Amino acid sequence: MAYADNVFIENCKDILANGSWDRGHNVRTRWDDGAMAHTIKQFGVVNRYDLSKEFPALTLRRLPIKSCIAEILWIWQKKSNNVNQLDARIWDAWADEEGTIGKAYGYQLGIKHKYAEGDFDQVDRILYDLKHNPSSRRIMTNIYNHADLHAMSLYPCAYSMTYNVKDGVLNGILNQRSADFLTANNWNVCSYAILLHMFAQVSGLVAGELVHVISDAHIYDRHVEIVEELIEREPRPAPQLIINPDIKNFYDFTVDDFALENYKPHPFKTKIPVAI
Repeated sequence: MAYADNVFIENCKDILANGSWDRGHNVRTRWDDGAMAHTIKQFGVVNRYDLSKEFPALTLRRLPIKSCIAEILWIWQKKSNNVNQLDARIWDAWADEEGTIGKAYGYQLGIKHKYAEGDFDQVDRILYDLKHNPSSRRIMTNIYNHADLHAMSLYPCAYSMTYNVKDGVLNGILNQRSADFLTANNWNVCSYAILLHMFAQVSGLVAGELVHVISDAHIYDRHVEIVEELIEREPRPAPQLIINPDIKNFYDFTVDDFALENYKPHPFKTKIPVAI
């Protein structure tokens, strides 16, 4: 059965049984009717996914894989902050009249920095080091730029990746300050699993372990009943991620170069409310 399902179930059970509510606090997030969106949370959740064994998509409900890939390409390949360049509507609520989310996410990855080897943005630095310095302990990105936080529509949730190569295997640690467990947790896991596979393929490596470190893992008050229903479901076999093996350049990947085979998740028609 899918390992990611078991991780999700155990995490949710722990949050609901042992978490702490922020009721009584004046929280920032709101529901569309203006009510405060309170959460129950756990601090310091760490999960590990071996990508050499299976792709970590939930089967308890369907992962919209095409939208997931579109977003990771928008941020990491296009290095964009404009939702008009994203073939999905997931960021529309945070966009301004011109369609931008401010100096956030892809914008930060596209900023060039000076190094001894030349000028690189953060993505091209990763690609350079994986090819030329695979033993380096400095292969990492960070988009939580304090100097630009005031100009971001939303502070980055998943904000840093650290890469490590061991015996031809590319491993990564994803650091996340905040995780909406129902709406976004598996999305984030699968997004960065795909990114790790992409970097590995174009660098002549194979994808290994993705370690996901979450500071604040939470379930919103209006999500509790949905979560309780999901975690009673029986996990199904994990799907296989298929990537076009002919792609050797990171910037040549498209959404159509990826597919999930044998993906048979449980049906799920509930509309999940999103707190803004």
